[in-house]
Amino acid sequence: MKSQVPEKQNTLFVGSLAKGLKILRAFDESATELSLSDLVKLTGLEKSAVQRLANTLHLEGMLDKDPATKRYRPSHAWLEMAYAYFWSNPLVRLAMPKLIELSHQFNATVNLAELSGDHILYVSRVPGRKGQFASMLVGRRLPALSTAAGRAILSTMPKDQRDIFVETWPLKQMTPRTTMDRSLISQSIDEAQISGYSMTHDQSILQQTGIAAPIRGPNGQAFAAIQCSVSTHLWKLERVQQEILPYITEAANGIAPHVRG
Repeated sequence: MKSQVPEKQNTLFVGSLAKGLKILRAFDESATELSLSDLVKLTGLEKSAVQRLANTLHLEGMLDKDPATKRYRPSHAWLEMAYAYFWSNPLVRLAMPKLIELSHQFNATVNLAELSGDHILYVSRVPGRKGQFASMLVGRRLPALSTAAGRAILSTMPKDQRDIFVETWPLKQMTPRTTMDRSLISQSIDEAQISGYSMTHDQSILQQTGIAAPIRGPNGQAFAAIQCSVSTHLWKLERVQQEILPYITEAANGIAPHVRG
């Protein structure tokens, strides 16, 4: 998330470091290998600055560079930082045994999702036996408003606060059936506030149902959720509610008392 203090007013802000991080953030699932010109286009920085920053990041081991194409890609150092993150996040340690148990029980992908700005981030994922490659990778970010996990988390916030988020947070048409009507999204979150869970259909992947229960902190508000994704061909609405919902909710409620504010 960006600093809440304007750069010129924050005397501790290091502009050159921020530019270097901007280079790193240019990489994602749709931009895995980037040339200097690609980095210039994606970051908006001057070519000379991009050249110096990318070379420094390469020499410091943060970026690999193909000797033939001169294109950059993330290095193993990113995995080392992710490893450190997992050990530093107590919620991951608390949730992982429950995610494994639920995934085996339903033969479905089960995720621990945390709120990251106006998106949700999958910080732990246990795929089912027929899980796709994308469902196995941690770190995927999706617009919070379009996910069961995001709506479940938002449902625990004060009404005036979540109304602002519904009106201002981004939406992305990920499937032909992704809901772009903010009033319908607001209604869905209001229903989740009453029921204690959120359910979505066809929002990020067609023929997929997502169901999520919030993990509440001591103040009753959530910043994370346990979410399960299943095929609508195999799991009808009634079956999801009867066979998955109670266990997802029980797991989330079981973690909540151990979460610190």
